[in-house]
Amino acid sequence: MDNVAKKGRFYLENLLKQLPDVLPDWYEQHKRDLPWRADQQPYHIWLSEIMLQQTRVEAVKGYYRRFLEALPDIPSLAACDDDRLHKLWEGLGYYSRVRNLKKAAQVIMDEYGGVFPHEHKQVLALPGIGAYTAGAICSIAFSQPKAAVDGNVLRVVSRVCRDYEPIDLPAVKTRVQQQLEAVYPTDKPGLFTQALMELGATVCVPNGAPNCAACPCRSFCLGQDDWKNLPVKLPKKERRQEDRTVFVLDCDGHYAIEKRPERGLLAGLFQFPNISGFLSPEDAVSWAEAQGLRPSDIQLQTQRHHIFTHIRWDMRCYYIHVQEKIGAYTWLTLKEIDEQAALPTAFRQFREEIQDV
Repeated sequence: MDNVAKKGRFYLENLLKQLPDVLPDWYEQHKRDLPWRADQQPYHIWLSEIMLQQTRVEAVKGYYRRFLEALPDIPSLAACDDDRLHKLWEGLGYYSRVRNLKKAAQVIMDEYGGVFPHEHKQVLALPGIGAYTAGAICSIAFSQPKAAVDGNVLRVVSRVCRDYEPIDLPAVKTRVQQQLEAVYPTDKPGLFTQALMELGATVCVPNGAPNCAACPCRSFCLGQDDWKNLPVKLPKKERRQEDRTVFVLDCDGHYAIEKRPERGLLAGLFQFPNISGFLSPEDAVSWAEAQGLRPSDIQLQTQRHHIFTHIRWDMRCYYIHVQEKIGAYTWLTLKEIDEQAALPTAFRQFREEIQDV
């Protein structure tokens, strides 16, 4: 490493060293009252961090409470039936998260006697737990000086250090994690972890201007005059677009649903029958006839879309009254669907319109 690089690294380290001096006290005065901050149980921290991935805090609060009421501990999570598990998660999206929660709970039961492991390497090895979640659990629950670097933290560090390297490069995330752990306080490291997260979520915000006047880092932050250009991100790949025709089939107040394959997008969840491409009303009726359903009429036609991380579904839906409950479908009343079947948001939006049919 040449002298210029060494000086640059030393300068950045000195900047970051100031974070533990100002953030904990600021956090104690300004932290939000969130249900997962009531204690330091690793199960609670783990669950909240998984739920909060790509999901708004306000949306998570109710799910968190209901999930813990139903599955209050690791043994109950490990033993939970998949359909019930999916129902508890219904609407949160990214269902692989909850499937990995159960897998990890089963590993904890089998390999650690139901006790959440304390060592960082063991936590990191659990299904569905990456570097960020492992850092959050180990610092908050077990008081270990481990960084939890998510988008909020990367944004804070990139602005404080005026760092123009793209934050979505894995090497940049690893570097920031190492830089932070080099200055991590040994006294109450979990408090520092939560303070960094809170600063990014409430002050150095992702959408809109940061509230620099209220920021505890304002005296040493280098990026205040260029916050619009920080952090830098790589250009996003365009989503693949797919057309689908969805069928809401009603026979005497019972509706046809089916399970999706156990692998792939929305694996193991329920859906209304659907096919690739758009069908005309005439072709939709012909499709129902070919299934032997004896359709009588189309009651409603709607158009909706749903956006996944890499795919956009444009969906045309036909609400059709049929006279036969046949085919490889499960026929349930609306109440039974609401109580038993986890419909992902892509299909839930069509269930919500049934009262208008």
